Amino acid sequence: MHSIVTLISGRGSNFEAIVKTAQKENWAVQFSGVIANRPEAKGLDFARSHGIPALALDHKAYPDRAAFDRALMQQIDLLKPDLVVLAGFMRILTPEFIRHYAGKLINIHPSLLPSFPGLHTHERALEAGVETHGASVHFVSEGVDEGPIICQASVPVLPGDSAAQLAARVLQMEHQIYPRAVKWYLDGRLRIEGNQVKVYPPESQLFAHE
Repeated sequence: MHSIVTLISGRGSNFEAIVKTAQKENWAVQFSGVIANRPEAKGLDFARSHGIPALALDHKAYPDRAAFDRALMQQIDLLKPDLVVLAGFMRILTPEFIRHYAGKLINIHPSLLPSFPGLHTHERALEAGVETHGASVHFVSEGVDEGPIICQASVPVLPGDSAAQLAARVLQMEHQIYPRAVKWYLDGRLRIEGNQVKVYPPESQLFAHE
């Protein structure tokens, strides 16, 4: 049985979506732990209510980013994960951390990468006047939001959209594609070839809002 450790900073709605999909589809998986860098993160309550070990590791208690990441690695390694899932974990990770989990560290980003890496993606998409926006699940590399893309989902940008309205439409699709990407990983169907990810046997890695 595969083991997943999830890192969150807040509500962890993508984590909820993965857990609920796993339960619905009877995945052979163990959610070994959820770790938040903010003690008040609401996702910890969801984890505890589902019998998933939950831990807060406050980044403010550490002198620098490297010290926090080393403590975080120590906690994660105790749980022996096959996959580490970032679900709204609002920290830039050190190269040491990323190398330690190379090939088994994935993230979801609210844009169609490589467009709009970093923060404030919905506001930036509206300012740029794009007609299509979306979300991307990717392996984490040392460049911010530059890792090989596993799958993406697109949503239309509608006339008069606010950033909040666009974000809500994107989040709906995030909740669909993140569980799918995790399941592909657990089933051993992903191959990283250069900076691309391919699914075997082949299956569409692009999804659209209906």
